[in-house]
This record gives sequence, C-alpha cells and structure tokens, in this order.
Amino acid sequence: MSVSICEVGPRDGLQNEPEHLSPRQRADFVDRLSATGIGRIEIASFVNPARVPQMAGAEEVCAAVEPADGVGLAALVLNRRGYARLAETRCTEARMAFCVTETFNERNQGRTVEQSIAEAADIVAAAHADGRRASVTLAASFGCPFEGAVDPGRVLAIAERVAATGADELVFADTIGVGVPRQVTRLLTGAAGLGIPLGLHLHNTRNTGYANAYAGVEAGVSVLDSSVAGIGGCPFAPKATGNIATEDLVYLLEGQGVDTGIDLDALLSTAAWITEVLGRPLPGQLLRAGRFPAPAR
Repeated sequence: MSVSICEVGPRDGLQNEPEHLSPRQRADFVDRLSATGIGRIEIASFVNPARVPQMAGAEEVCAAVEPADGVGLAALVLNRRGYARLAETRCTEARMAFCVTETFNERNQGRTVEQSIAEAADIVAAAHADGRRASVTLAASFGCPFEGAVDPGRVLAIAERVAATGADELVFADTIGVGVPRQVTRLLTGAAGLGIPLGLHLHNTRNTGYANAYAGVEAGVSVLDSSVAGIGGCPFAPKATGNIATEDLVYLLEGQGVDTGIDLDALLSTAAWITEVLGRPLPGQLLRAGRFPAPAR
C-alpha cells in the first residue's frame, strides 16, 4: 500500500504564522523539503499580499527555488488573476481552492460558491492549455466556522461539478479541524465514482487529524496534504490551528506499512530547521519525542 504526500508548509504552513519569512528563506525551506523525497510541494500562494502578507513575493520564491529532480512545484490560486501570475513562473501545478459554504467563501475570496465553481473550471482549462496540472480543493468540507455543520450531500454535489471540469485531483479540506473518521469515509466513498483522484487536507485543531488521515488511507485516498512541524492554519477562519505534521504523519504511515517514499530522518532535520527559524516550539510531536523502531510486521 502506498500514498503520496503533498507538503504544504511553505504555503498553508507559513500563511498563518506571525513571523514573515523572506522569499529567500521560503525558497530555502522548499529546497530542504525537496531533498527529503517528498514528490510535491506547495511553494507559494498567488493572493493579495495586503491580505496575506506572509505570502508576499511569491514570484521571487518561485524564481529562487532549486528543488531536487522530479519534485512537482505547486502553488495556490483563488481566481484567474492569481493564475495569470502563476503562469509566468516555473510552477507545474495550480491548486485552486474555494469554500463550500457561502459565508466562508465570501469572506475568504469575495465570491459566491457558484462563481467559484465557474472560476475553477476556467482555471483548470487554462492550466491544461499551458501544460500544467490542476487540482481543486473544497475548503470547509467537514464544517464551517460561520455556518456550522456542512451537509455532506452538498459537498458531494459540488465535488461532482468540480470533477466535471476535468481537474486532475479533488481534495476535501477540513479547514478548521472539526472532522472525524466517519465523515472522511462518507465523503471519499461518496466521491469514489467520480473518476478523479481524491485527496485530503487536514488540520489537527481537535486532535482528530491523524485518525482522519488513516481513515482516508483505508478508504483509498490518493494524496494527503500535510505541513512539516505542524505549522499553519487559515487566516480567515477563527481559531484555526496547524495542519497535521508531515513527520508525524510519515511515522504513522510507516508504522502501518504504508509506503511514502520519504526519508523520515531528513524530514525531521527540516522540522528542526523551521523550528529554529521561527524561534519557538511547533505543534509536531515526533521532533520532540524522537523516533522509535517500527513494530514487527
């Protein structure tokens, strides 16, 4: 059994941290991560820097990175303006995201859900015309900070329309970390027939992130997003905390016999580096506790 991991630390990780790293530091972060065996890294966000100043200088990051061979460079876009900026860079993948609830989507990107679905189709078409991958993330798929519980039927109806755009991947995001494994299973099972690889973007706000990740593996998920050292969160979601930590996730998966292709020692070294750069303890647990031999199979 194997699953791929998309590292989102340089984007979703840093966008909610109080420290503002320079483009050069962020490029160094990407390069360190690329040396761990991670195959895809979300390196930047092409959004308004006035709203998310931590992501200022996205073009500079893209120009400065020197990743290992074969590493896919992804970046977040929320609209065609963002994609137009991405199109001028070396990024090989556009990751478009929008919220499945009206209130959150309006606050996060100033669009109705209907408008964002149409924009997603436009971005997917543009990315494919340019020879890039296009992934779409459905934020707040497990719960909304403004509207509360989200009907899974609504999420799956939106997922069906996104799949029809021809996107290369569909990711369900637990943006505020409220989901539990049965929700993961329900969404992945419900979307299994859409003919598109499925992913999960999980936050550990209520300590269910890793259980949700493994429920996703058991349900056949193709990709898991995670952030080294557990940094991150959404600046427009009240009380949002960090993503699941990549090193903790890899430790779990390796112990369960799931192949990730990632060098855990190299990953821990990168977790230690970003902890030193940010100058404070970070949420990841494995860096503090240390490795332990995998159980006998």
